[in-house]
This record gives sequence, structure tokens and C-alpha cells, in this order.
Amino acid sequence: MSIWDRISDALAALRQGESLSEVFGRLRTPPERTVAFAIAVIALGAKMAKADGQVTRNEVAAFREVFHIPPREEKNAARLFNLARQDVAGFEDYARKIRNMYGDDEKAPLCELMEGLFHIALADGEYHPKEDEFLSRVAEIFELGERRFKTVRAQFVPDAERDPYDVLGVDPTMSLDEIRKVWRRLVRDTHPDAMLARGVPEEAVKLAEKRMIAINHAWDEISERA
Repeated sequence: MSIWDRISDALAALRQGESLSEVFGRLRTPPERTVAFAIAVIALGAKMAKADGQVTRNEVAAFREVFHIPPREEKNAARLFNLARQDVAGFEDYARKIRNMYGDDEKAPLCELMEGLFHIALADGEYHPKEDEFLSRVAEIFELGERRFKTVRAQFVPDAERDPYDVLGVDPTMSLDEIRKVWRRLVRDTHPDAMLARGVPEEAVKLAEKRMIAINHAWDEISERA
């Protein structure tokens, strides 16, 4: 069963009177967490797309770049997007639900979800202050910390402050060998197979391409300084 078949099953519950946030709240374990991840990106993305006061075609099209939607599922995807925009539950409610699905040592999927949201935010070529406020609040609810938030933002926002040590999440006082070990671990964690094992939808794995570029660029910059 494809991810969109499972999403269709989840949407069927909506026709029985359940709210989108209630359906989302039940998706806590694999493989349902993969469905929840997709719904979270769409739901939070739909709400974020309104943060700057308008929803552009580019922002909607960005969903297609994150999730390759089969033609037969376009109506379901559009319905989910519209439901998320209209749902009385605020974006903070969705953010808390997705945070509660992962333990304190499972921050990688949350960072990957943030990457999807940044991809949507930058789809219209502008990073609006309201979008930064929205994403900063989501990162706070996810308990990612300021450094991780800056790391993800630096991967997507062209004029964002970039620090190679922040990108790798290391301290400048660490030895080059210690930093190399962190860099290698990040490269392993960003491998598609590792991401799929964490329940990240296959459609969203390609977002890690920008992260891999940033990770390798940061390592090159640090190693050249040594």
C-alpha cells in the first residue's frame, strides 16, 4: 500500500466526523508515522503558506516537489491542503502532536520536517519575516534548539548567517579529528537508506540533498582553516 493509499484511509475518517488533528493524533507508530510525517508537512505547510498573508502557486507547487503526487491522488492532496488551512486547530497544535511522536533522541525526523517547511517557504523566492517567526516557533516546539534552527535556515535562506561549526553542530574548540567524526556521522545519517529507516517518506528524502551540500561545504571550510 502506497503512502497516498494510507493517507486516503486517514482521510476517510474525516468523512465520519473526525477532525484532521484527531486523525493526525492517532498516527504514532510505524508505518503510520510515515503517513503522519507527510500530513504534518502538508498541514503545517498549508498554515505557513498563509503566514505572509497569501498562498502563491509556487508555494502550492512546492508540495509537488516534496511529494510526487500520483494523478489519481491529486484530489486527496488538494483536500488535505484545504482542510489544513480551514481546520480550527492552530499550527502549534500540529507541531506539538508531531513532536510527541518522537523521543528526545529522535530529532533527525523533526529536522527533516523543518527542511520541508523551509522548502515551501522559499518557493516564492522570498523569505518573509512572518514565515521566519512561524518556523522559529515550530522549531521551538520541536525543541530543536537555536543552533539547529540556524543550521537548517542557513541551508535554505540565501542571505542567512552561516557558521560552518553551527552547520555541523560542533564547538570550535573541538579537535579536527573530533569534528571529522561528527561530519562522517552526519553524512551517514543523511544517506537515503538511513532516512527511510527513520520513517521519512521516500518523496521527501531528496530534500536532504541541500543538507548534504551544506554539511560537506562546512567540513571543507573548517578543514581548510586547520
